[in-house]
Amino acid sequence: MSLILGIEYCKLDSNGRFKFPIALKRQLENEECRFVIRPSLYGECLELWPYDSFEAEIAQLQKELNPYSIEDRKLLRKLSAGNIVEMDTNDRIVIPTEQRGRIKTSKDLVLQSTGKFIEIWDHDTYCRMNEEESDFAERIDQRLGKAEPSAAQ
Repeated sequence: MSLILGIEYCKLDSNGRFKFPIALKRQLENEECRFVIRPSLYGECLELWPYDSFEAEIAQLQKELNPYSIEDRKLLRKLSAGNIVEMDTNDRIVIPTEQRGRIKTSKDLVLQSTGKFIEIWDHDTYCRMNEEESDFAERIDQRLGKAEPSAAQ
C-alpha cells in the first residue's frame, strides 16, 4: 500500500471519464491500476481507493465487526459499497453513472489525496468547503495540542 500525496485538478468528459494525473500515477507505479470508488461518508465527494488498500481495509473491518450483529452488518455494507474501476490505456478512469450524481459537476474536478485514498471533488464544492474551514488552525490546536516553539526560533 502506497502513501498517496497531492492535490490535482482535472476535467470530466461527457462520458464520465477523467484522466488520472501523472503525479498521482507515479506514486502507484508498483500497484495495479485498479481501484474501488465509493461515496464518501464525510462529504460531497467520492473516494478512489487503490484496490489493494481497499481490500486490506475491508479485511480489517471484517475482523473487527461481528457478522451476526445487525448494526455491524449495516456498517460493513455501507463501508464496502463501491465499484471496481480500472484505468484504461489512456490513463482515464470512468466514474460509474450511479456515483456521478454524488459530485455535482459539469466538468471540473479536484483530486485531493488523504494518504490512503483520493477524494474526488467537484471544483466549486471543494473551494466552498475550504472557505468554510477557516478555523482549521484552531481545530488542529484543539485536536493535536499546542506545539512548543522550537529552540531554533
